[in-house]
Amino acid sequence: MKTTSNLLLALALTGTTMFAQNEKSTDPVVDGIIKEATENSQLKELGFHLLDVIGPRLTGTPEMKASHDWIVKTYQDWGIEAENQKWGEWRGWQRGHSHISMISPRVQSLDGTQLAWNPSTSAEGVTAEIIILPTVANETEFNNWLPSVKGKIVLVSQKQESGRPDYNWEEWATPESFEKMKEERSAASKAWRANLKNTGLTSRTIIPALEEAGAVGIVSSYWSKGFGVNKIFSARTKAIPQVDMELEDYAMLYRMAEHEVKTEINIVAESKELGRVPTFNTVGKITGTEKPNEYVILSAHLDSWDGGTGATDNGTGTLVMMEAMRILKKMYPNPKRTILVGHWGSEEQGLNGSRAFVEDHPEIVEGVQAVFNQDNGTGRAVNIQGAGFMHSYDFITDWLTAVPRNISKHIETSFPGSPSGGGSDNASFVAAGAPAFNLSALSWDYWNYTWHTNRDTYDKIVWDDVQSNAILAAIMAYKASEDETKTSRERIVLPLSKRTGKQQTWPKQRSPNREGGK
Repeated sequence: MKTTSNLLLALALTGTTMFAQNEKSTDPVVDGIIKEATENSQLKELGFHLLDVIGPRLTGTPEMKASHDWIVKTYQDWGIEAENQKWGEWRGWQRGHSHISMISPRVQSLDGTQLAWNPSTSAEGVTAEIIILPTVANETEFNNWLPSVKGKIVLVSQKQESGRPDYNWEEWATPESFEKMKEERSAASKAWRANLKNTGLTSRTIIPALEEAGAVGIVSSYWSKGFGVNKIFSARTKAIPQVDMELEDYAMLYRMAEHEVKTEINIVAESKELGRVPTFNTVGKITGTEKPNEYVILSAHLDSWDGGTGATDNGTGTLVMMEAMRILKKMYPNPKRTILVGHWGSEEQGLNGSRAFVEDHPEIVEGVQAVFNQDNGTGRAVNIQGAGFMHSYDFITDWLTAVPRNISKHIETSFPGSPSGGGSDNASFVAAGAPAFNLSALSWDYWNYTWHTNRDTYDKIVWDDVQSNAILAAIMAYKASEDETKTSRERIVLPLSKRTGKQQTWPKQRSPNREGGK
């Protein structure tokens, strides 16, 4: 390890691109990693089985358990020790058939899906007239209107006048038309929020209020600001169907209601309740030969939402870490330190799996050399920051020098950085004081098009970038394992908050929700 700890030097390098290097290294392990990754990649086959065969991995579903079991078997077939470690329980649920149709004034199939953990309809479903929320001046007006939802299916989301995202408008519209659209879109959103506030409810609490008032179904449309793409999360109803409908069909229904055209739809949303089921982390291990009680951890959450198949959140992170472990077992079978891989459960509901691991294994956390986490899409890693550890520059930059130039030239670094308070599983380790780093990826329109959406599917994966990330993860794990020196855990003093003016504090370790979905 380098001993340079000059903070000014580290800050001066913030945002710079890393390290030129010859195409072929002088390290046979690094050369072997690159050769195996490029000439014998297993990424597409792994992706096919995880994403196409098993599918989405919603916490508490049989598919989530199947993915844990498949990873354990795959690791064992590669000669890697692996097990499922139970950390809690969740509401067991399995999605069935969803079908939504307009049946009057004409017949049309509508694009939408049942939301997660939603109670099942019968095979015939629910048929009823649609109704939209009124414009009200105050809570009293809303409460006077509320009985009118009895026996109706309520549309609860804002109508979008245009399904074209901003970038498409900017490319093709006149400047005047583009500015007009933005102003109208902003004004409509502002008016919607103000009206919702007038009801005395929120976008969350209004749904149980409608159900209690006798609504027989809820239709929402959580547009993700892209063509044909919606965010898909969980239902907030207890006994009636709640579905998310794509913008195009939702806006059509909304216009029907605005024009007082009597419109009926049928919602079939079948599912199964499976009682309480165990939740797991899958943990694999290549035991260290010299320092077995010190650990390099490869980290990625396995669970997903289920509007798509969870391909880029976090199928790609899962595949990166599986492939890195496969390569390390083949090219570096006797590491100096123990190399662990964690495929965490229930990240989407609050980092529960990784928080449980940290809470249940303080001895491992104490021995952590480094954690490398990947969880923001299919893109190649383009940023690594020091997570608030004072001397992170010393070891991260040292390890990165072994990474081939065609990968490292895209990576910017910032030191000492700041600790993550949430967002992904690296935060669970940082809160416990362990040096954990996110391999932050290039966007590929992640936030609009695949993050928690109905379009997060296999076809969105950019395999060249995923392969680069597997090489990066494997080399960083190898170099961290071989480093002669234990990494420093000295933290920076955090600056004053720009929002509150008060001294910021290091994130506190939090306990997981071990009894979820009730």
